[in-house]
Amino acid sequence: MLSSLPSSFRKHGLQADVRTLLILRKAMQKGLVKTLGDLHNALKGIVVKEPADIGPFTKAYYEYFLHVPIAPGQTLEDAILRSETFQKWKTQYIDEADKEVDLSEEELVNTFLDQVHLTSYDIKEVIDGKEIWDKDNPDLEDEDPQEIDGQPAERVLDKMADYSDLTLEELLERMEKVKDQQRTNHSGGSHWIGTGGISPYGHGGAAKNGIRVGGQGGGRMARKVIGDKNYFPIDRDAILNDNNVDAALASIKGVIEESAIEKLDVPHTIKSGLKRGGLFIPELTSEKNEELKIIVLIDNGGYSMAPYVRTVQQLFRKMKTRFAHDLEVYYFHNTIYDRVWIDERRSTYITVEKLLMHSKDYRVFFIGDSAMAPYELSALSIRNIQAIVKKFKKSVWLNPEPLKYWPGTYTIQAMKQIVPMFPLTPHGIERAVREMNSKSTEG
Repeated sequence: MLSSLPSSFRKHGLQADVRTLLILRKAMQKGLVKTLGDLHNALKGIVVKEPADIGPFTKAYYEYFLHVPIAPGQTLEDAILRSETFQKWKTQYIDEADKEVDLSEEELVNTFLDQVHLTSYDIKEVIDGKEIWDKDNPDLEDEDPQEIDGQPAERVLDKMADYSDLTLEELLERMEKVKDQQRTNHSGGSHWIGTGGISPYGHGGAAKNGIRVGGQGGGRMARKVIGDKNYFPIDRDAILNDNNVDAALASIKGVIEESAIEKLDVPHTIKSGLKRGGLFIPELTSEKNEELKIIVLIDNGGYSMAPYVRTVQQLFRKMKTRFAHDLEVYYFHNTIYDRVWIDERRSTYITVEKLLMHSKDYRVFFIGDSAMAPYELSALSIRNIQAIVKKFKKSVWLNPEPLKYWPGTYTIQAMKQIVPMFPLTPHGIERAVREMNSKSTEG
């Protein structure tokens, strides 16, 4: 897991070797490392031998664990601002805030650092989760979100609820009851499936040995992680909107393919070697790599598509930042003739011929209502769309037009014969992904 750590830290003039990994591993086994902040403190105690090591340690730590290289003479704040890690964190932070974030760059960096260096020691009060559990009513009706002055409750991790005395089966059973009652989003409480707070289920809060549902955790405290967005009260059959975009993200994640490579498991090798009396036989572990290659073709040319373009962009932007692989977005108007545009204003384009030079392994999502004058669906347009579908076997069309109107629109019926078409809803996207995954890219 951390096999390259010693060599990486030695490049910064620090003393780090196999013993560093052994001591860190022991600290983790004793439960002393539960958050990134804990990891920073534990490793600092192992590696830093004198005050002069603090600067090099900071550089080594940020470079190795957070992929934030600090150049000579560069401040930590500047390095963070310029890093891809911070940009991804900022995007996700703004998305999850679910409101306009009015923070300066300095304030954003400080918030980033607060989260990165949050330790289990920052929690000043530990509450008995069993006591909360016994007093809680699983049949409580959902009326109003737990909000303060109309805004979601602020996430404050100065207290934690410990649900260690409850079994996982008890938590899951109670969570299903709560889910059946829940109708709205909640923040900062102890009952609902929500964000922040000390509820045993949700994300972004402080619940030791609870269940994390979606989103980010509050410090690696959960005993089970559930990514299913069905646990949030959304309509999976509603056309894509701000409320169900995360459910759509969960559905579209199914296009990710995994490949496995074998890597040397240093901690396991050391542990096994010590048991054998010093005979170190390399222990291999299988590491999965996610592969994602997607082309998105969005119709952004008319008034009918205007309400959906931003949400579609948000969906695939979230996908790119969270799964960070090959994702290319192009634009067209009504249908595709001999080109697609790189920018929203459709001022710069590439030809369909160049588009077809991409690897056949790309998945293609056409996004559009496919409603146009019949003459627009010309022989040239049909030929080029057919060429795209032929090259990229895993192609689907997602249509925001309500399903009931499809039969009455000639061009929708025609396009359905060329590209498998599904509604632009979380459920429709899930079906589209299953359709993609059933096809082979060979040939």
